Amino acid sequence: MSGIRIFRGPELRAYSDDLHSVYVEAFCAPPWNEGEEKAVEFVGRLVDSVRRPGFTAAIGFAEADVVGFATAWTTLAPFPTGRCYSQAAAGLGPGRTTDWLVGAREVDELAVRPAARGTGLAAALLAAVTADAPDGRTWLLTSVRSGRAMSFYRGQGWTQATHPCPEGQGIAVFLGPHHPARALAPRPL
Repeated sequence: MSGIRIFRGPELRAYSDDLHSVYVEAFCAPPWNEGEEKAVEFVGRLVDSVRRPGFTAAIGFAEADVVGFATAWTTLAPFPTGRCYSQAAAGLGPGRTTDWLVGAREVDELAVRPAARGTGLAAALLAAVTADAPDGRTWLLTSVRSGRAMSFYRGQGWTQATHPCPEGQGIAVFLGPHHPARALAPRPL
């Protein structure tokens, strides 16, 4: 069995070990350099994540092996403050944060094993978790440390809506290719 399978609830947890393994391969190496504890934290968050409104996950398979995944959900009001959300809100300001992100499909994680990179899997996973987003409103944030990730999202038609300092610090918010606010996003200096 090869291809992508969509999950919308707790049945995703049956793949927890595989998702942990993909997360480690994708994020514990440069430029992310996350520790094993972040992979454990991600898998632990799935217990609550699968209950979020609009939760959607896509797993990419090569035969029976899990080679990538993406998770997404609807961003609810009030806009979250944990993790990197406060940086996103600071970059957009309160009005745009509420208007552009609240109620939109938020891509939480996208990870592909190094051996599967360059195969189109990441693009297919991203498309799978955003395909039915309400009114095309999709968004994500990523660290500016990864030029590869930034280029990937731009190449998929996503628009960078925040422009953190050029020294490679902070996060950038991207609006999906069908997000109605794309044309309103500030251009880089």
